[in-house]
Amino acid sequence: MARTANYSVLKKYLPKEQFDENYALISHYIQLQGTDKAKKNEKKILAKNVDLSLIPRKTDFNKSVEIPYTNKDEKFTFIDLFAGIGGIRLGFERAFGENSKTVFVSEWDKFAQQTYKANFEDDFEIAGDITKIDEKSIPPFDICLAGFPCQAFSMAGKHQGFNDNYKGICRGTLFMDVARICEYHKPKVIFCENVKGLTIHDKGRTFKIIKSTFESLGYKVFSKILNSKDFGVPQNRERIYIVCFREDIAPETFEFPEGSKKQVSIRDIMDSSPVPSKYYVSDVYMDCLKRHRERHEAAGHGFGYVIRDINGIAGTIVCGGMGKESNLIVDHREHSMIPMTHIKGEINKEDIRKMTPREWARLQGFPEDYKLVLADTHTYKQFGNSVTVNVIEEIAKKIRECL
Repeated sequence: MARTANYSVLKKYLPKEQFDENYALISHYIQLQGTDKAKKNEKKILAKNVDLSLIPRKTDFNKSVEIPYTNKDEKFTFIDLFAGIGGIRLGFERAFGENSKTVFVSEWDKFAQQTYKANFEDDFEIAGDITKIDEKSIPPFDICLAGFPCQAFSMAGKHQGFNDNYKGICRGTLFMDVARICEYHKPKVIFCENVKGLTIHDKGRTFKIIKSTFESLGYKVFSKILNSKDFGVPQNRERIYIVCFREDIAPETFEFPEGSKKQVSIRDIMDSSPVPSKYYVSDVYMDCLKRHRERHEAAGHGFGYVIRDINGIAGTIVCGGMGKESNLIVDHREHSMIPMTHIKGEINKEDIRKMTPREWARLQGFPEDYKLVLADTHTYKQFGNSVTVNVIEEIAKKIRECL
């Protein structure tokens, strides 16, 4: 059981305007005094314009005063909705460690289910269509993970939002099933990820509805757009992350991570050579791509293939259209010129190739032991549809601090 800080004792040291909003930060700083972590907290406190000289030392308290702390032994349970291939789950399990457990998974795509099952050993079956799941049948849980479908709000899509219908399912309103499940179970935290376009869709009304829905269920909602390139992967990928805390445990503020800003390039995540010749584009297809881009440029459009500098970063990987072609690279390392598949023409002599599925996995922060069990076509789609695990992990660490 977590200890309770003596609020009134702490409060007398600092002016009210400095203290109230920074209570948790200050109390943790006192607890950590004398450690390396205290220095990190010190920077955060200074950024809040709090006068450090007024903050008491541990010895200023009598022994009955206790400082709040994060109980590292507390167990947390997750449910993984719209689970895809488990990227959000990976990030949270990394952050929460061995004391976390996923107790329920829902994913309707049969190919994503196959990849998920190959990488996670659960003692339950993956549930399918979330609209047919009775919320009462789901085990109790602490944190809801929900990467609800983004196609309805994507900048590259048709922007249909709540009216988007795919195979008889309205993808734009599937987040209401998240609300339905969380209204019944009242978890501590709801975590959602979606495309950046969610914030501006329908002049902001879509996001306002989503936010107010969670607030009406008794949650305090925080959100921020983060870019994967700031979190140790060479991919320019902006996404919105939504963190909802149940009001009875909600912090005054929630600070999203900023990322390490560590510079990583495509070169750092490339497969060792020789890369199989099937990933090298044929000269006939390369000519086709060039003509395709010329037509769009003449029409004033920006569509077409893109060759990325391997000393730079990739563009956002996506699951359809020109997904692979928008992240071509030139790889001059030795490789076979004998085609592995039936192609028109020959392998191009400029050494232009697609990035491999494993390289896409690295662009998304997936570990090397993550199993790629399906054909390339499905694997590309799955990683393009997934999340950047590094970003999820850092947000999850911040959530754990608050819990």
